[in-house]
Amino acid sequence: MAMLTVDNIDVYYGAIHAIKGISLSVNQGDITTLIGSNGAGKSTTLHTISGLLKPKNGKIIFEDRDITGLAAHKIVGMGLVQVPEGRHVFANMTVAENLEMGAYLRKDKEGVNKDRAAVFTRFPRLLERKDQVAGTLSGGEQQMLAMGRALMSRPRLLLLDEPSMGLAPLLVQEIFNIIKEINASGTTVLLVEQNAKMALSIADKAYVLETGRISLEGTGKELLHSEAVQKAYLGG
Repeated sequence: MAMLTVDNIDVYYGAIHAIKGISLSVNQGDITTLIGSNGAGKSTTLHTISGLLKPKNGKIIFEDRDITGLAAHKIVGMGLVQVPEGRHVFANMTVAENLEMGAYLRKDKEGVNKDRAAVFTRFPRLLERKDQVAGTLSGGEQQMLAMGRALMSRPRLLLLDEPSMGLAPLLVQEIFNIIKEINASGTTVLLVEQNAKMALSIADKAYVLETGRISLEGTGKELLHSEAVQKAYLGG
């Protein structure tokens, strides 16, 4: 069953037609991935879904509600949360304070404390550094913090924008393992990622975005073994 449906959206930056009538769906409980080269429109798609950009045409439906053009904070309150490209942690705040910011819309103190404990269990390094200023963390630790902060809002659908960017190969593997764990614990995931091989290897469903249009779609396995995808994105 589709949790999120993006129906024929067009997005412009001024006169530039960045997203050209794309449609995609994310089924509840799945990991869905969107791959494509730099500038293909992957981040623009996520920003539009999460309310940071408004489409000129088309509709975005989340859990049977039309969220097209809805304010970003209202979309977060509905359980659709984005972890932005480049982490964007609050550099001058501690790890613990960053996690508190993730729960800013919540009033259930007991639940917040429980979720914070769960984040520290999932990311032991964040517990070790809970009083450390976030700007002094390594890139991998900042990515973990950005994901932990998003989990504090109890997302039902988590949008991840380039989580492996700039990370050492060993950390990339760790981040992808964590994405699988988050999904296995009940959170649906929409993943935008330049590391096509890793993304497709964990995806239930996948789309290829080229210059603002969907050029291919299928299961993660199908696209992983597609000759066109191998040539363009997997160095095959």
